[in-house]
Amino acid sequence: MTEKSWVLLEDNQFILYSRARCPLCDEAKVILEEVKRESGIGYKEIDIHSDDVLLEKFALMIPVIEWKEEIVQYGKADKSALNGLLQK
Repeated sequence: MTEKSWVLLEDNQFILYSRARCPLCDEAKVILEEVKRESGIGYKEIDIHSDDVLLEKFALMIPVIEWKEEIVQYGKADKSALNGLLQK
């Protein structure tokens, strides 16, 4: 399985790698929902426990936000920075 084979998404969508019982992940979801309401750009949430590769890769970094196949944030989500990405 290639690293990207578990997710096929539209280009104009954030990917949020998260897990259950993660307060920072919950905060990231709230921010991504705000961005979605304001910009129309949605997100897809993926639980890192659904794939051993993801778990190994992101276990200590979550939440991780990806945009156009690039990790753009991890740890604490920043709404201003996410909106800035949409301006590019």
